[in-house]
Amino acid sequence: MNTVKAKHPKALPFLFFSEMWERFGYYLMIGIFTLYLKDVKEGFAMNEAESADLYGTFIALVFLTPFIGGLLADRYFGYRRSIIFGGLLMAAGYCLMGVHSKPMLYIAMTLVILGNGFFKPNISTLLGNVYSTDEHRHMKDDGYNIFYMGINIGAFICNFFGAALQNMFGWKWAFMAAGVGMFVGVIIFLAGTRHYKAFDIKKEMHEDDMPFFKIVLLILVPSVIAGILGWLIPSNIFGSDSTDAFIFACVPVIYFYSSLYFKAAPNEKKPIGALLAIFAVVILFWAVFKQNGSALNTWADRYTNREVTGTQKELFSSLKQSKILVYKKDSTEMYDPFFRLQKVDGVVQKELNYPIYFRNVAPDQLPQEGSSISVWATNLSQSINPGWVIMLTPLVVAFFTFLRSRRKEPTTPTKIALGLLISGLSALVMYAAVKAGANGAEKVSVWWLIASYGVITIGELMLSPMGLSIVSKMSPPRITALMMGGWFVSTSIGNKLSGVLASMWDTYEDKGNFFLVNCVLLIIAFGFMLLILRWLNKIFNEYVK
Repeated sequence: MNTVKAKHPKALPFLFFSEMWERFGYYLMIGIFTLYLKDVKEGFAMNEAESADLYGTFIALVFLTPFIGGLLADRYFGYRRSIIFGGLLMAAGYCLMGVHSKPMLYIAMTLVILGNGFFKPNISTLLGNVYSTDEHRHMKDDGYNIFYMGINIGAFICNFFGAALQNMFGWKWAFMAAGVGMFVGVIIFLAGTRHYKAFDIKKEMHEDDMPFFKIVLLILVPSVIAGILGWLIPSNIFGSDSTDAFIFACVPVIYFYSSLYFKAAPNEKKPIGALLAIFAVVILFWAVFKQNGSALNTWADRYTNREVTGTQKELFSSLKQSKILVYKKDSTEMYDPFFRLQKVDGVVQKELNYPIYFRNVAPDQLPQEGSSISVWATNLSQSINPGWVIMLTPLVVAFFTFLRSRRKEPTTPTKIALGLLISGLSALVMYAAVKAGANGAEKVSVWWLIASYGVITIGELMLSPMGLSIVSKMSPPRITALMMGGWFVSTSIGNKLSGVLASMWDTYEDKGNFFLVNCVLLIIAFGFMLLILRWLNKIFNEYVK
């Protein structure tokens, strides 16, 4: 009988694989997004600052819409309908990204942004509901860790498909694969309906709850108006029109979540306050972590030695995971700093042939004129982090299970604090990588990226799935999905900040200072978390049984 009780709910595999395929699509798209934007032949020839700004705005909005998606699911649509609708919107968005047109790109991004708003908070909330029974409540942290591993299996395998399809057929088919992955996730979710139908319960309206029409009039409409004003204000306040617009638009949303605390019933005020404090702290984690698709993608593309030879070359080539680069000794004076442009008779044209890869190869290692080398596809570096998650998750789960058996397991807030500290150390690894490559003058081994991702993955596992778990545990039942949306609002703000930080990459003469700033930001977050940790643990122990 005890063995039966120890088993996870039957809904877990379906939610696991639904989320795995959803993340397959999302991370395949994210892995190639900035590379596509900067591609001068088939992309939009953006520079580093332009692509990082658009990337940061995009992933920020992707995680801002769960605020409204969670609210609508809580009160009106239910979780299952919201998840299915969101998944279909995202699938359509990924497919449309393959249409090479600026207007179509923005339409596709909008569909992904809206779709994620309905999908992301509600599948996490539904999982928490499944673990809300007396039989499974004590296994909730483990359930979220296993669920999180599903996310990362999808994120790991997708980049190999993305690289192969892009190499063989172009960007269009890589984006199409992301859409197909999302459709598969929806089908799997539908197949498991019977296992979580009973947990898809809409929340009753509380007398203090703000009616939806008031939320539209007092929160959403002001957010849109504030965003437009932020965009139109001359002389950018925060660096770019999109950043100004985003920050202005966030003000009404932040006001709304603050009002939840001030208007809460006495028995709900403490847990809501604790969650809001955690949301504020983890913004800095996401600001650093989400640079994987921007600054760290750039590091892999330009500063990492990606050349493969011998057996490795044959293997990568057979799997379509590598590209052939031809070297030619064109004068670098013909190009802008990003080798995007070529001047012919005084007329600026797009340059399609000079690979930026050769810019910081040591002179004695450059190939002969007209010869070629084979390099692994840049977006494969995006599989390093999820690869670490897959390997480390069972160890982390086993470690905390061991501590739990001896009544020494840290509380969830304590795990989050430790995650911030450990994540900060990963930036120091990249600082050392900069020094090893003489500040970008020479390429360095991929092992630096692997080591840095390994460290931040440990921090991530202490923080990200624990954040989902603590929201599920501490939220007042009537607003669980809404508070889950709040977790994603903090992720959204951090994502935008990641884009702001990454857009400054080219302004750092010493790239090591870029990573030192990241380290300092996470140490500050850790310090603040330490200051409030006793208060958080007291509330956690009081409200979480």
